[in-house]
Amino acid sequence: MQAAQGGKFGLSSVDFSRYFLTVFVVRQITVAWVIWEFEKEVVEGKLSPKLLQPIDPVWHHVASHLAERVTRIPFTILLTALFFTLYPQALWLPNLGQVFLFTLAVVLAFILRFVIQYTFAVLAFWTERASALENFWFLFFLFLSGMVAPLNVFPEYIRNIVLFTPFPYLINFPASILVGLPVDIVRGFLCMIGWIMVFLGTNRLLWRAGLKRYSGMGA
Repeated sequence: MQAAQGGKFGLSSVDFSRYFLTVFVVRQITVAWVIWEFEKEVVEGKLSPKLLQPIDPVWHHVASHLAERVTRIPFTILLTALFFTLYPQALWLPNLGQVFLFTLAVVLAFILRFVIQYTFAVLAFWTERASALENFWFLFFLFLSGMVAPLNVFPEYIRNIVLFTPFPYLINFPASILVGLPVDIVRGFLCMIGWIMVFLGTNRLLWRAGLKRYSGMGA
């Protein structure tokens, strides 16, 4: 906070407070846990009955994630209201354009986060510790997604490198849009769509190969 108050990062303490509140909201919407569910299904043999159903098993996980979001809404609203009650100077009203772009960015961020984690989950066909890869990935996610600090405070050369990875589009990009921090809107959305396509394609390739292995094991 002292650095923020001194303007060291070009952001005020209010800017930081708004940013981290928005990060909290984004995290509530985009959190995923499909890798642990899928890994358990494969290891315990519970995936086999779902493979006999007419729909892809992934839609069961999508449905459970979306349903869980509904239960998070009251909790998120309550904590947001409490935050503004305790820190009223941080209150701000984004314009309709920001709200629309933020909503779109959060939806894409959830899709990207889910597809990335589901791609890692499919590796459970080959290893019983697919979730270990997610834990390793989370170390990079923690520092490069904007969860610890907005990308604006990073040195420019590091920020330029990070922008070529999927990490900043999971948290920093949507949060920056709503708060009003400088961000390349067009590049951000194109990168999100691009990474979704990359991981979705990888997921489908691994899924087909994994199913052959799973069936060959007599599951």
